[in-house]
Amino acid sequence: MQLLSPAIALFRAYQLERQLRVIANAIHTLPRRSLGQLSVLTLREIGQASRSEFPHLYGTSPEARYLPWGQGTAAGYERARSDNPEVALRGIALWLAVAYHETKHSPQDRLLPQHRQVLQLLQELKRLHQPADAGKNWMEQAGATA
Repeated sequence: MQLLSPAIALFRAYQLERQLRVIANAIHTLPRRSLGQLSVLTLREIGQASRSEFPHLYGTSPEARYLPWGQGTAAGYERARSDNPEVALRGIALWLAVAYHETKHSPQDRLLPQHRQVLQLLQELKRLHQPADAGKNWMEQAGATA
């Protein structure tokens, strides 16, 4: 198992990096009003994930709980590539929420660069869309702290 864990982490880091490039590109091509919607959706998804028993498995069916990683990023990634703008926004928000929680406290150092990149995207969304109560920290509203 000692040889298998680093190999799994390496594959997962590669997979998240590849998906992250597509998600970041999708975010950067969105119109400004959609970025505001995405900001709210992402905040909501991060909050819902943080309230679940296993935040990194948010969006994963209960019978798939014992896989090496959850299905939330795969589901979000597929939705993010949809031609329907609302489905795509919800997919991006789901992917960001699950990737944030999956990489947040990962014992695998290979996932740290992906966590930093997810945080950068979240910071961009925060800057582009300030919530109505600007006095509160955007991430604190979701109940998820870095």
